[in-house]
Amino acid sequence: MSYCSLKVPKGNRLFLFSLAVAAGLHAQPPVMRISPVTDPPRLEDYLDGPSRAGAITEFRQREPGDGAPASRETAAYLSYDDRNLYVVFVCKDQPSLVRARMSKREAIDNDDAVGVILDTFHDRQRAYLFVSNPLGVQADAIVSEGQEDDYSYDTLWYSRGRFTDDGYAVWMAIPFRSLRFPAGAGQKWGVAVGRRITRTNEEVFWPFITRREQSFLRQLASLEGMERISPGRNLQFIPYGIATGARFFEAPGTAPPGFRTRNELRAGLDSKIVLRDSLTVDLALNPDFSQVESDEPQVTVNQRFEVFFPEKRPFFIENAGYFATPINLFFSRRVVDPEFGARVTGKLGSWALGALAMDDRAEGDRAAPGTPGSGERAAIGVLRLKREFSGQSSLGAMFTRRDFGFGSNEVLAADARFKLGRAWIVEGQAARSYTRLNRQERAALSGPAYRAEIDHEGRRLYAGSQYSDYSPDFRSELGYVPRVDIRRSQNRFQYQWRPETGPVTSFGPGYTYTAIWGRDGRLQEWTHDPMFRAEFKGPSFLMFRWAEGYELFRGRGFRKRSPGFEFITERLKWLLLSGSLQNGHRINYYPGAGLAPFSASSLDTRFQLSFIPWKRMRVDETYLYSRLGVREGQAIAGAPPGAAVFNNHIWRTRLNYQFTRELSLRAIVDYNAVLANPALVSLDPARGITRDVLLTWLLHPGTAVYIGYTDRYENLAYVLTQPYRTYRTGSLSEMMSARQFFVKLSYLLRF
Repeated sequence: MSYCSLKVPKGNRLFLFSLAVAAGLHAQPPVMRISPVTDPPRLEDYLDGPSRAGAITEFRQREPGDGAPASRETAAYLSYDDRNLYVVFVCKDQPSLVRARMSKREAIDNDDAVGVILDTFHDRQRAYLFVSNPLGVQADAIVSEGQEDDYSYDTLWYSRGRFTDDGYAVWMAIPFRSLRFPAGAGQKWGVAVGRRITRTNEEVFWPFITRREQSFLRQLASLEGMERISPGRNLQFIPYGIATGARFFEAPGTAPPGFRTRNELRAGLDSKIVLRDSLTVDLALNPDFSQVESDEPQVTVNQRFEVFFPEKRPFFIENAGYFATPINLFFSRRVVDPEFGARVTGKLGSWALGALAMDDRAEGDRAAPGTPGSGERAAIGVLRLKREFSGQSSLGAMFTRRDFGFGSNEVLAADARFKLGRAWIVEGQAARSYTRLNRQERAALSGPAYRAEIDHEGRRLYAGSQYSDYSPDFRSELGYVPRVDIRRSQNRFQYQWRPETGPVTSFGPGYTYTAIWGRDGRLQEWTHDPMFRAEFKGPSFLMFRWAEGYELFRGRGFRKRSPGFEFITERLKWLLLSGSLQNGHRINYYPGAGLAPFSASSLDTRFQLSFIPWKRMRVDETYLYSRLGVREGQAIAGAPPGAAVFNNHIWRTRLNYQFTRELSLRAIVDYNAVLANPALVSLDPARGITRDVLLTWLLHPGTAVYIGYTDRYENLAYVLTQPYRTYRTGSLSEMMSARQFFVKLSYLLRF
């Protein structure tokens, strides 16, 4: 769920604006009327001199105060012509204290920023978000009621920023053809403008924004006065080409192990057509489903269930919010290697529509020649329809289907969301799946799934309760549902005091209790997790927690414990530090041969350092460490107390250098080592180093050149005599297991 603050996508900590207005504190939302201009405003006209006419200056705090005047003078100016909406910000501050750096698009993580939000359909359900740091570096997003803000959204717009003697100024031009809005002679939109001052944890907005109101889009001011504007035909084509040369190690099978070379030239076309100013049709011929950005490091060792990795491919992340539901029924990473794709998203009055069709070659390519499914493709279809009502309520339906060979999986679902008063939200979903395993059995598996949730969110108190139920035969092959045959209940509570003065901006306790039962009524898990958190100016954050629990695994019950702490601090403009530690005991899910699962002492840490020596350069160091060990008093043959079950080290060094706003260089070195005791855990000791270099020239979304190189070294060796096999060695320099070089070009054409 979105909390409408200057938040960031997970992993990037990118401060972006999700702006809202406290309509509950106003009898009527304020109205802003703007007038057309014959000449576009220039940034230079706002750098010096007194305030100009038509300025918005009554900015008030959302954080850390609630309604207090902004601590720094801020002015915003809005105007338009027949092509663009213009927004100019003039921000007073001491220039040496302002946080801003020259970075690639959307990497304005701990910078000061200004932004505007536009609810172009004025339906209080979905809005555009445009943000710039003081140097004009952009970020944009889609804000949707009841969903996480979609920071992966990208569109074409223009911005400039410049420091002044007493602060900075930012100029924005947002083309109407980059927006979707209803046809009509006169427009009425929702609007808000805001500013972020990082060092004081300050978020200020016009109109006034408060956390006492759970919803945010319903609080936007009304923007009027724009007449005879249209996004036009808005036809968009992005031809692309990619050349790849790869050399990789192929594990032994019927043929001996060895290295293979693969060179590939590929071209394609992604197209976008806007219908009725509100529906977007995306068609792709040999579509560009490549993934340039690498996944953030995560611990995958000794995990009982599948680890979630977020989507990064551009085709899937754009307009992903149209397919989101309480139960994750469409997880796009399930589509591995498609050749074609088509998608329709948008609004028709009060209806929101999302439809997708594509193929997937991956499973057919993995099947051995001559076996069922070899060379075949999966056929995939997704349909999402939602009826939206005033007050941020909605009713929706979703259908997904995947066919491969003689089998198929269908999921049909209905969902609802209701806003009750200013601070309460109730939502739920019911789904049923139909899975055919072969041609003879049309519905070999069929089962329902349910989810319901109620949340209260205020400035001081947050409370929520959630219940979910997954039958044993529920399957969602296109979704992310890692566990079925359970009933799960979770209750959450958090209270925060908010001092008006001093270094602490908020502090207070919280508590979460979770219980999971099998559908047979037997208790599977419970966890109680008390915590205490505090936020400070700077900004900084500190949290302590003491989680205790129980888990039933393979018929045995285990107690678990994981006390720990977490912290983040950005007090220095050139340094970000964050870390967490949990020390307790948990289950060894994959014991060695002849052993039953056992409880082991555990230590899990994560530490991140971001160093910004100057405005164009950033170095990120991330270290993850996970350990299991034999506990005191345990009797495990050949394993004294304290002996390591495994140690998992993950280290990432990432360097970004921004030559200009368009040209950047990124280099990543990843080290992953699993130091396992095979007698205690079913893991092979393994080490690997991956190096990744990417040179990017990004003129704007759609027009870019990427040049990249990746290689990987592993402690692998192999024998060429039968039986063919590979084995692990003690040296990382033993073998380069993969190497790839690629060049990718794309160009945006708009009509």
